[in-house]
Amino acid sequence: MRTKPGLQLLRLLGDSARHRLWPPLPCLLLATLPLLGSAASQPHLSDYIRPFVGTQGEGNTYPGPSAPFGMIQLGPDTDRDLWDTASGYEYTDTSIMGFSLTHLNGTGIPDLGDFLFMPQIGEPKLVAGTKENPDAGYRARYSHDQESASAGYYKVKLLNNNVTVELTASERVGMMRFTFPQTDQASILTDLQHFLSGKRFKLIWSHVRVEDNATITGFHLVNGWAKERYLYFAARYSRPFDHYRIMSQGQEVKYDSYKTYRFRSRNEAAGTNLQFLAEYKTRPNEVFLVKVAVSAISAANALQNLDSEIPKADWDFERLVRQTREKWDRELSRVEVEGSDWDKETFYTGMYHAFLAPNLYEDVTGEYRGLDSNIHQAKGFKNYAVFSLWDTFRATHPLFALIQSQRDSDMINSLLALYDQSVDHLLPMWSLQGNETWCMIGYHAVPVIVDGCLKGVKGFDKERAYQAIKTTAMNPDYDGVAAYAKLGWVPCDLENESVSKTLEYAFDDHCIARMARSLGKSNDYAYFMKRAGSYKNVFDPSTSQVRGKDSQGNWRTPFDPHAYGEGTQADLTEATATQYTFYNPQDVPAMIALIGGREKFIRQLDALFDHKEPVKTQAAEDIQGRIGEYWHGNEPSHHIIYLYCYAGEPWKAARRLHEVVKTQYGNQPSSLSGNDDCGQMSAWYIFTALGFYPVCPASDYYVIGSPAVKKAVIHLSSGKQFTMLAESLSDQNIYVQSVKLNGRNWATPFLPYRELKRGGTIVFTMGPEPNKHWGTNPSLPD
Repeated sequence: MRTKPGLQLLRLLGDSARHRLWPPLPCLLLATLPLLGSAASQPHLSDYIRPFVGTQGEGNTYPGPSAPFGMIQLGPDTDRDLWDTASGYEYTDTSIMGFSLTHLNGTGIPDLGDFLFMPQIGEPKLVAGTKENPDAGYRARYSHDQESASAGYYKVKLLNNNVTVELTASERVGMMRFTFPQTDQASILTDLQHFLSGKRFKLIWSHVRVEDNATITGFHLVNGWAKERYLYFAARYSRPFDHYRIMSQGQEVKYDSYKTYRFRSRNEAAGTNLQFLAEYKTRPNEVFLVKVAVSAISAANALQNLDSEIPKADWDFERLVRQTREKWDRELSRVEVEGSDWDKETFYTGMYHAFLAPNLYEDVTGEYRGLDSNIHQAKGFKNYAVFSLWDTFRATHPLFALIQSQRDSDMINSLLALYDQSVDHLLPMWSLQGNETWCMIGYHAVPVIVDGCLKGVKGFDKERAYQAIKTTAMNPDYDGVAAYAKLGWVPCDLENESVSKTLEYAFDDHCIARMARSLGKSNDYAYFMKRAGSYKNVFDPSTSQVRGKDSQGNWRTPFDPHAYGEGTQADLTEATATQYTFYNPQDVPAMIALIGGREKFIRQLDALFDHKEPVKTQAAEDIQGRIGEYWHGNEPSHHIIYLYCYAGEPWKAARRLHEVVKTQYGNQPSSLSGNDDCGQMSAWYIFTALGFYPVCPASDYYVIGSPAVKKAVIHLSSGKQFTMLAESLSDQNIYVQSVKLNGRNWATPFLPYRELKRGGTIVFTMGPEPNKHWGTNPSLPD
């Protein structure tokens, strides 16, 4: 399909009145003309990306540019201390601290935000100031009317000093373009102390060095969420410094004598509060460019990354924007959807967010810093970091297995490398730039690896991978695993979050059993299948709920299934017992039987969505996306709607899925109802829009729901093509009337992987009322 040039320009520019994401048309036209070139008549999927989605409220996304899965993520920071602004940027803030080099996508805990760059006019300020009083520091006010973002590009005008800032990025290198007014006192500050701390973390040490009259390098070591995080940078300026200063503790570094051991010369310094000032006299609208690269290894590697990705003489900002947009076009073309602009903007922004992490974490040399803090060489794979596994095992990695299998293979090899570097021989739990944060629960690298194995992802050693997942699951020191293996549950008197751990270990064990069977390990298959049934041991038939049980087999009392646990006696992880009762994705028919059959199961599901009582603790205030006691803003609820399909009432799933899609996603800054969690919220939407979802990752089927786009062509990593058509789909026609799979009538709400992997077509006929005959006798694929 081709788009007329005029329509394509309008699509690229956006609709400021509707989206509130773009500046007025004349301003953006000037900013985007360099990006259009001769390809203005061609449709670009990246035109539908709206980087501001999720920047307001709990989404915790960032609007700055990044290449797909890039190692560097330039972007504005409006806060470094607020725990609820883990990405550094909040859309409702009215001032910007500056522009840092790295960001996390949608996490609930802050980190990264390394090395802040900030242009100034007049006598440079060395403290940030506050949101209440930005004039007290180098903060600058800004307006969304003079701010814009698109794939690979960010722009804002700083109102205090009339400096325009533009950002773009490749995989390891970012480029900043500053347009200054005429002044005798222009400067670009680099604050080495800056990172996203949440007020709890600490900068241990930093170093800055002037390499020549237009190049600096630096380093800092942060004790943050990642306990020992090393990062180096190299920055090259398009114009030599008129003057420069290194500041330490607010004072200019001056060479005194060899006794001042930290300051060997005015060209370098070390300490815990360092800043660098590049100072200039400027002409009207004079443009400065700064190229910057990062490395976890050394300043020399950062320089090599810089000059390898963008040659020393190359200062073509527009070309880098175009190249990064082209990379996003290639990634987004893995799924081609048809629908309204809202549909496409929501869908492709979701793909954009899902493809921001995990992040490339190796230099152009192939070197990276490992879990053991040693330098390693990635051989036969690209090394990735930032694995939010408790979140992303659910839908993000299953999406990668289908349409990003080469990257999924590299990620699995990265997980196995972390296992090899672990002194305890454990797969990672929540890995952040070569560090283990020990955040969340479960051993969810397991379903990531097993799903890849069973979905045909190649390029990793399956026997080695199996030994890693088995060894991790058998480690007696792993959060109550010894008691779990002995008793069949994690005792609540010995371990916090005991119920959630029991249920999630049981699911992970089911995944291990499936891989054992695929490798012909029958004894291991029997052992782990037995452990996979442990969910039954924390189910209390008298309440039809899961419940804490102590090491003597006694239920915890008192018991409130709607209480949101907190403190040392909490039995659940970020959820209630009512929600976690429905977490047994490996054996939903048995769950239905435990609760008392289909009718009672459906009544209990209905009650969850119809629940009216307020949550009884302030600890749940940041959990959004609530429909009764279903909380879409947090992962334990993400599969629950699809459980209606197992019980023979898929039309109830369709109604709730449509409600979530239309009220908790979209193209606005506030359109994400919860933390994007490194792409999991977005991946849920992508699968749901396509009409099916991996309720049980590492299984051989998906659950059919209700599609949210009219057509999608999925280009599988195998080279096959799977097409989804939703005939008569509209905001009213949300119920599945019938399904045809490759021309055959399909009566069950399950899509076997064996059908999907061969390619073909699935056709949904949609209507305004439930068809209570379709999907009423569900049976799982053989």
